[in-house]
Amino acid sequence: MHKILGAAALALAVSAAPSIAASANERPMNAQTTNRIKSEFSRLMALANQHDFKDLHGMFWQSPSALLVAKSAVPAEGNWAGFWGNEAIDRKLHDIGTSGPVVLEPDYTKLKIVGLTPDVAESYAPMNIAVSYAGQDGTPKPFLMIIDWIHIGKDWKVASEIILPVPPAPAEGLAAHKLKLHTPSTKRRL
Repeated sequence: MHKILGAAALALAVSAAPSIAASANERPMNAQTTNRIKSEFSRLMALANQHDFKDLHGMFWQSPSALLVAKSAVPAEGNWAGFWGNEAIDRKLHDIGTSGPVVLEPDYTKLKIVGLTPDVAESYAPMNIAVSYAGQDGTPKPFLMIIDWIHIGKDWKVASEIILPVPPAPAEGLAAHKLKLHTPSTKRRL
């Protein structure tokens, strides 16, 4: 009996394998949808640069699960923190936007959109951000912006926006110095 069940399970798995492989290679999103999300990304950047808090609010998924990861001004939250839900996101965007000039300059040539499912996509864009919030001096610095988009009705909304600072590359001399310090000695004392 176990041999019959095992053979049936194997036959089912083998017959299903081509359809699983085919679906894994299919794109869950067409070019028109990808272009729509690129357009929404551009709109999001324009609204942020204009400090249009009302329309920024409307770009986000209206959910307690909406997320913004950004610089924190509160030491108890750490240097960077997650802000969950629309009230926290609105407050954080308002605090950042009213702290002084904020300018986001994405590198649109490197903007990538990946369809994860027909209703969920992720965008990635390197950018320079000049901001004077929470001890930052307003000098443009490199960041990565990763956004998860969710399709709600006819619209694409920001489900999560993760802004990550790009750390400076280590100086060559410093890296070589550290390498020498951490290289085990070939001479051993007896």
